[in-house]
Amino acid sequence: MKSLAELFLTKEEQDKITLAVQAAEKRTTGEIVPMVVTKSDEYPLAALVCSASLSIPSSLLLSVIIGQRIWIGPENMWLFLALFSLTFLPLYFWVHRTDRLKYYFLNQGHVETQVSKSALAAFYSQGLYKTAADNGILLYISVLEKKVWILADSGINSRISQTIWDKVVDQLTYGIKQKNQCQAICSAIQSIGEILQEHFPYEKGDKDELHNLIIE
Repeated sequence: MKSLAELFLTKEEQDKITLAVQAAEKRTTGEIVPMVVTKSDEYPLAALVCSASLSIPSSLLLSVIIGQRIWIGPENMWLFLALFSLTFLPLYFWVHRTDRLKYYFLNQGHVETQVSKSALAAFYSQGLYKTAADNGILLYISVLEKKVWILADSGINSRISQTIWDKVVDQLTYGIKQKNQCQAICSAIQSIGEILQEHFPYEKGDKDELHNLIIE
């Protein structure tokens, strides 16, 4: 079964984004790396709450149906607990593996923290801090949480305010919510390239040092 990140973009859309990165990097020495991940955390508590929310009403309903058949009242606690035990674990493992239902039970404060931590970890694991001019920039998209994060290296941060990147994030997030993720990402990459061009114009002999698209 394909992950949320793999379903997020078709092969043709991935190719379009790669071309958008290549076009943007022809105008700047900056390195732009879009990265799409399924999720930034496993969120076990969200899976737990979701499973319990599904298991409790279904167990109550089954208690009534089964209780009538075996002449046990629906208020029988032992029957309810037995049914809850039988339904909860399969539901938990299903929710934990499928991810989609977790979104409705996420704590948004926890989400912000986890996405920022995961983006920072990706920034270092993908080597964006190793560029010659310290001008790598990560465009991080976490599909489950519907969150976008932009992380830039020290060379960029010393010249460009975070508020500029926040505007790009807002526009990209809106495009994704409108189910127009490919065009939104391409537009964000174009905007990033134009911003970087002002401070890090293209120089002859500049090399492409990093991936043009990462799907995890």
